[in-house]
Amino acid sequence: MQISGCIGIASIVAVCLAALCGAAAARAFTLVDADILLQAHTQAFYQVTNGSASFKKTTDGGKADFWKRAEMMEMELDAYERTSDSRQLTMFTNLFHGFIADYSEDWSKNEYNDDIMWMVIACARGYLLSGNPEFRNAARFNFDACFARAWSSDLGGGLWWKTDNKSKNACVNGPAAIAAALLGRACQEPAYLTKATNIFLWERAMLFDPETGRVCDNIRLGGRTNRMSFSYNQGTFVGAANLLGFTNEAMLAATYTMNRLGRDGLLPAYGESGDAAGFNGICARWIARFMNERGAQQTFEPWLRKNADAAWNVRRTSDNLSWCRWQEPTPLGARDAWGCSSSVVILQVVRPTEASKKEKAK
Repeated sequence: MQISGCIGIASIVAVCLAALCGAAAARAFTLVDADILLQAHTQAFYQVTNGSASFKKTTDGGKADFWKRAEMMEMELDAYERTSDSRQLTMFTNLFHGFIADYSEDWSKNEYNDDIMWMVIACARGYLLSGNPEFRNAARFNFDACFARAWSSDLGGGLWWKTDNKSKNACVNGPAAIAAALLGRACQEPAYLTKATNIFLWERAMLFDPETGRVCDNIRLGGRTNRMSFSYNQGTFVGAANLLGFTNEAMLAATYTMNRLGRDGLLPAYGESGDAAGFNGICARWIARFMNERGAQQTFEPWLRKNADAAWNVRRTSDNLSWCRWQEPTPLGARDAWGCSSSVVILQVVRPTEASKKEKAK
């Protein structure tokens, strides 16, 4: 009786909160909805002056920091890949110029090697989609500088997370493997592919559990492994494995993410204010790419759509911003640009049910 009463109260509270925030009735998302969330994020957070752009930190103002800006730049590329709308490339270019204005062309002052690799990925993708050599040159210069300081033979290889050289983390090695693989394509240089493979093989050996598909967060200099698993580490491991042809490992890690992270088929409800707020967008991006390139839609598409539908349905109808906790309605008040990015990303990289039905009808 007490348990039933608690469930009833929780349900009433959820309904009241949804009404207060202006949440709409639940339904499957559409292609139009993907445009709506993208436009809402742009209107709330994108700011540009004389061709130099950035993202606000929150709806109240400020400026998003280094790696979050890099990943929201990737969000614009996700939108371009879905729509082929050149406005997204223009925005990406403006954001690149704003980034360089704030952080210069040399990013080595940042002690976090993972931060640099996120921006390398964004620039390498930007080049591959636009052909703009500015992006390729920035990616190449900063990858080379970061790899030189971060790779060591300690713990059998791999990249240090920070310049204090205390741990080697999935959050730098997964992205670095992706970055090097993309640079191999952008620069047409096999040496980058070799680096990508070596980084991936180290991560597979030291942080990946081949029995379950779990990607552990880090291993410290003394050899102690932190087995905590986060969705973005799972996603970048899948992304690197897919790019390098390790499809069995990609399948295992993606399946672990789908079945073992989060609850009720939804990705984890990370907090909005910290780094984790955008983890699920990164995860969805790389698992969706693996799924589409390897024909694994039957396995992963229903799950990804469930998460995309949830991201759409928790938006607040007053401004169509959708935060990162897809289990509950987006609250009133100031929202975080990074915290609202995962919902935008997943609607760009996952096909809605309507699109799939139209393809089958042809």
